[in-house]
Amino acid sequence: MNKITQLNASILIIGNEILSGRTKDTNTSTLALWLNTLGVKVEEVRVVPDIEEIIVDTINKLRKKYKYVFITGGIGPTHDDITAQSTSKAFGLKYEPHKEAFKILEKYYKPGEFNDGRQKMAWMPSNAKLILNPTSGAPGFFVENVFCLPGVPSILQSMLGGLKNEISGGQPIISKTINLKTVESEIAKSLTLVQESNRDVEIGSYPFFRAGKLGVAIVIRSEDQSKINTCSSQILEFIKEKNIEQLKDN
Repeated sequence: MNKITQLNASILIIGNEILSGRTKDTNTSTLALWLNTLGVKVEEVRVVPDIEEIIVDTINKLRKKYKYVFITGGIGPTHDDITAQSTSKAFGLKYEPHKEAFKILEKYYKPGEFNDGRQKMAWMPSNAKLILNPTSGAPGFFVENVFCLPGVPSILQSMLGGLKNEISGGQPIISKTINLKTVESEIAKSLTLVQESNRDVEIGSYPFFRAGKLGVAIVIRSEDQSKINTCSSQILEFIKEKNIEQLKDN
């Protein structure tokens, strides 16, 4: 199957502040969990600096490879917010004021507050469609399969509800976690056999140390609850044979 036809997505995080470690990214988790509920699987995440050439090149690569691309950051009022003009260049579109966005922002700010910096947030690729912002006024936008959202986590999260009808998803991706008091080497062979007999189910093994307990979390993901149940039964069967303790979920 051609990858572009699958219900998958990539996330492109733009910002020197992320790369420097100054700001922690939480938007990836927010977007991935939300997309799971729509039946869209995130398959790649990239972080790039505020450099137009790199942003343009990355957008063009991702939009051809994935069904959806979600960009976070770089649509604010300052000089280093260059996501809109970079997206325009990636699509070969004119970078210009969006009439509806301009009206929204003009109405949002008090007289005298709608300065040049804030007006910049109304500049977008021609033909861009708006993503309304119920928190701070400034809208995001999308062109074809590329969706541009703000980098501020609370604002981004508030805007997702308005995007639901723009995403053609599938069955929600569901998951089940089995926490074990063991180490990966003890279950690796058995878990491999389960995965090999259930190739259309995603099974992950994640070591952890919490509350003084060393263990492994086995995460089973699929769109089909019956397949998750089958894998779960096979895993519970081999941990019983190995006399491995199953831990309660936290």
